[in-house]
Amino acid sequence: MRVYLESTGCRLNQSEIETLARQFRQAGHTVVSSAADADLCVVNTCAVTHEATRSSRNLIRRLNRENDCAEIVATGCYAHLSPDVVKALPGVAQVVSNIDKERLVPLVLNLDEAPFEREPLDRDLLPGAMGRTRAFVKVQDGCDNRCTFCVTTIARGAGRSRPVEDVIREVQALVLAGYQEAVLTGVHLGSYGHDRGERDGLARLVRALLAATDMPRLRLSSLEPWDLSPRFFALWQDPRLCRHLHLPLQSGCDATLKRMARRTSQSSFRALVDSARTQIPDLAISTDV
Repeated sequence: MRVYLESTGCRLNQSEIETLARQFRQAGHTVVSSAADADLCVVNTCAVTHEATRSSRNLIRRLNRENDCAEIVATGCYAHLSPDVVKALPGVAQVVSNIDKERLVPLVLNLDEAPFEREPLDRDLLPGAMGRTRAFVKVQDGCDNRCTFCVTTIARGAGRSRPVEDVIREVQALVLAGYQEAVLTGVHLGSYGHDRGERDGLARLVRALLAATDMPRLRLSSLEPWDLSPRFFALWQDPRLCRHLHLPLQSGCDATLKRMARRTSQSSFRALVDSARTQIPDLAISTDV
């Protein structure tokens, strides 16, 4: 069977779609770069904003227009939160919740789960993917923040972290496959290890990856400002760690931040940025407002 996979939304969604592609290959199927050539299309949807839900619906409709003979399987946050709406879209044959996403391939193929290793030890390039030397590595899922504007906690559940050893194995496998950069991703990446009682879990993971793998370049995806301490920035003494931080602020108004249940303020955010720039030369910082 020929399978086409596409995601909307965050880097975590892209990491998950790459894992699903690998599992379809392991099951003996072919991953193709065009929906027009597919027998099955898998869509990893997003619900972080109204625009994201609209994009998810439009993507499903577009895939159906490009190939109305292909069945569509929808998963991801929007499919999880609005399964009936998604199931009614043209071409959608099955909706798989986030709870069952790791079992999507055996569920769709009606196979036993045993042949599928949950953590990849080999990584193939996804046809048509952007950035063929960069891989997204999911190290954490879920969120415990409960920001008032965000549905992620409902869609993804509580925070959960992968074991350090599993992440090391995946990143080293990426090195052997020729990748030059690994991007560590998660819904709440800065909380890595908190579910196991580790307050500095992300720093420990980064140090372990730098010590135990030969990945030429490591990058961190979005980090909440309140998860970072000044000593965290000492990690950038290793030149392999990309000098970029994405620190979402969401609003420049302290009253709005309080209503949003964001655990930061204008002054604390400014102090954090100043500290980061002092300790990490030539650092690039981006944000969401």
